[in-house]
Amino acid sequence: MKIRLLPALTDNYIYIWKVGKKAVIVDPGEAKCVLDYLEENNLEAGAILITHVHYDHVDGIGEIVDNYPNVKIYGPKEVKHLAENILQDGDKFDLYGSEIKVFLTAGHSEGHITYLVDGKHLLCGDALFSAGCGRIFTENYVAGYKSMEFFRNLNEDVKVYSGHEYTLTNLKFSMTQISDDFVKKYFEKMKSNIDKGFASLPSTIGIEKKINPLLMANNIEEFIRLRKLRDNF
Repeated sequence: MKIRLLPALTDNYIYIWKVGKKAVIVDPGEAKCVLDYLEENNLEAGAILITHVHYDHVDGIGEIVDNYPNVKIYGPKEVKHLAENILQDGDKFDLYGSEIKVFLTAGHSEGHITYLVDGKHLLCGDALFSAGCGRIFTENYVAGYKSMEFFRNLNEDVKVYSGHEYTLTNLKFSMTQISDDFVKKYFEKMKSNIDKGFASLPSTIGIEKKINPLLMANNIEEFIRLRKLRDNF
């Protein structure tokens, strides 16, 4: 499976992959880039997967539905006004031959979910960023920490597809917390990639275990301390 990254808004990524003439779209915060991609590749919107309710992950859905009224929309309860297929922690379903597993990864929003596709591709919205994680807008740090525990227990070769291009700023913070030279070298590599117009994503769980202090916090107290430091970084 090849997952395409579509830059959107200021620093969002919309993810899309094709199966035959159908396309699966993840977190379309705007419609134009998606509709252009579908037209250019002679594809039809088959399904939309939503990780959470925030506008920059859902605002393109209405226009996509206007153009492709038969598209199937999946998401957590917090987007029940948009999705007819409501998912919860532990759900599993088949989508165009791929096995989709659903996990609650709350903290950033109350009902944020993450999709694990074929055991290899982690579509994690704003729950996990490369070298960071989403702000805990719910103030439920326990939920945020539990999400990190889930992520770090995944296989190290799982690819991480986050909702934003925040990697360089996150790595600058990581370098204040992790002394390993790997973080500095990874920052330099990602900066070079981004300067050339490439994305820093996908990452992998194995890489994140080396560069992401929030993912590797040893306990809830450490997670809260790091998250608050990052909030003010």
